[in-house]
Amino acid sequence: MSNLSKNVAGMSLGGGRRENFFLSLLEYYPDKKRWFLKSLHQVRDEEIQDRDAIIASWVEQYGLRELIVDFPLSRPPCEEECLTNCTGAHACPRREVVEVRSEMEKLLDEDAEFERKNPKKYEQERAASLEVDYSKNITKKNPDEHMLSRSFKRKLRKGFVPYWNRPIDFWVWKNYYDQLLDVFKMSYDSFGNVSVMLLARLKYLVRHLPRDLKMYESSIEICLIELYRAKIITKSTLLQLFDLEQGSAAREIIIQQIEKNMDIFIYENDLDTIIKNDQAFDSFILSVVGQRMLMNGLREIPDWGTSDGANFIVPSFLAQG
Repeated sequence: MSNLSKNVAGMSLGGGRRENFFLSLLEYYPDKKRWFLKSLHQVRDEEIQDRDAIIASWVEQYGLRELIVDFPLSRPPCEEECLTNCTGAHACPRREVVEVRSEMEKLLDEDAEFERKNPKKYEQERAASLEVDYSKNITKKNPDEHMLSRSFKRKLRKGFVPYWNRPIDFWVWKNYYDQLLDVFKMSYDSFGNVSVMLLARLKYLVRHLPRDLKMYESSIEICLIELYRAKIITKSTLLQLFDLEQGSAAREIIIQQIEKNMDIFIYENDLDTIIKNDQAFDSFILSVVGQRMLMNGLREIPDWGTSDGANFIVPSFLAQG
């Protein structure tokens, strides 16, 4: 990274129209060789009338050139112009859909062959995988490594839905399906939690942002898994995030470990806000993803996974940039 000052922001766009969005702005100071949480802005109902206008004003005010969001920035392969000749969701001829489905079938065929050749070993490993072990390293095995988990096999058999999924979904499934289900009780689907209203809102917002602003898409849950993979946070801390009584304490631990390992300084007032507010925490995590991007600390995603131009990025904390 050059010696020039750099900044990057994260903003979680989940939730309803009345949600109090936060913009988490990180700035790098070369002379101190350290990052600072320069601003943590919240949109409050009483402050403005046009909530989308204030987001655009933040971008202008801080001269932002990179913004990380947790929202789909591209559309599924199924397009309106296909409708007149549509052969059906399960027979879609689009190249990216065919490629993903071919990869999914290959995984299922390989797993079936593994079971056929050594059924006893297959069942032993299946039984071992079902044992409850809270100390188990959830990143030791990728979901696409055989044997496949029962839940992942069911996901593959359900298939790739071209009006709902994007190619990046399959890449996420291959790398994180079991971990996301184990820790967060969720499966990643690009449009699984996206309303029509939010889609319209983002489309409107993008029209009012500077043309030279680069927007990137990421996932808070995947970032947290990568922090765990790098042993920056523990599995027990991740699980505590969902406890009503321990959630704030878990967020505080995660933030403190990020401060320590990522050379980020956070002022006390901002720290208190991030600990107490889920939305502020999510935006901060996204800004950390942006920091890793500027420090050349991203996981490599194959071309087929980003063929739709989603600009989906995943941080890596194993190699410090």
